[in-house]
Amino acid sequence: MRLLFLGDIVGRSGRTAVIAELPKLRDRYKLDFVIANGENAAGGFGITESIYQEFIDAGVDVVTTGNHVWDQREALVFIERYDRLLRPVNYPEGTPGRGCGLFPAGNGQNVLVINAMGQVFMADLDSPFTACDREVGACPLKESADVIFIDFHGEATSEKQAFAHYFDGRVSCVVGTHTHTPTADDHILPNGTGYISDVGMCGNYDSVLGMEKEESIHRFLTRVPRGRFQAAAGEATLCGLAVEIDDETGLTKTLKGLRLGGLLSPSEPLFWVD
Repeated sequence: MRLLFLGDIVGRSGRTAVIAELPKLRDRYKLDFVIANGENAAGGFGITESIYQEFIDAGVDVVTTGNHVWDQREALVFIERYDRLLRPVNYPEGTPGRGCGLFPAGNGQNVLVINAMGQVFMADLDSPFTACDREVGACPLKESADVIFIDFHGEATSEKQAFAHYFDGRVSCVVGTHTHTPTADDHILPNGTGYISDVGMCGNYDSVLGMEKEESIHRFLTRVPRGRFQAAAGEATLCGLAVEIDDETGLTKTLKGLRLGGLLSPSEPLFWVD
């Protein structure tokens, strides 16, 4: 299976790039499945129903989120209508929406996508280890799911790494999101699970985490807010992870960080290019 994950999509810049480029990427790489984190898509804060639909129309199969999932209050209502829009699985029982789902891929296989959020320097949610253990146990790899993919939305690399090692060999891939800065540690763990600490964002890197620089600089200098954070305009870099998953084992065969456009040095999965 050829799976592409796109990191946090930030504001109009990130949305425009994803909507324009994803159809071409699906064709160029012959992708079977695409996941994107959309929690910063609405001006950097949350996601709206119309933006969610734009991503689906562009070729995203599942949209994940994180700590900004409820920034647009309408999400509390419309998330119930869409099984392909996920919020972190370790929210308390009774929270609107769902944290995981089993979805068909283009090659006929089924992909269990789990959206989890860390506890270190984040909201005080239930344990992501326990919550994901429950979901993986209910839908084991190569028994009920052909592929298991986890978007781990977290601040601390230590927590992300410990989480990935805990599930090594039981899931296909664990991908870190939230920090908006791509890491260089994409690799396959000893028992076959693919991993990266953070894929980065789809947004303008002439910014502070995808937001206009001036307000961030002002707050660091004065400790006083001057205005609202605004998503940075300008050309975005698409950041993500390309994952080739073995159809027999459901584990990762190879993976490569994706960076296209904008300011960052380009990188693409040449193992998919004829």
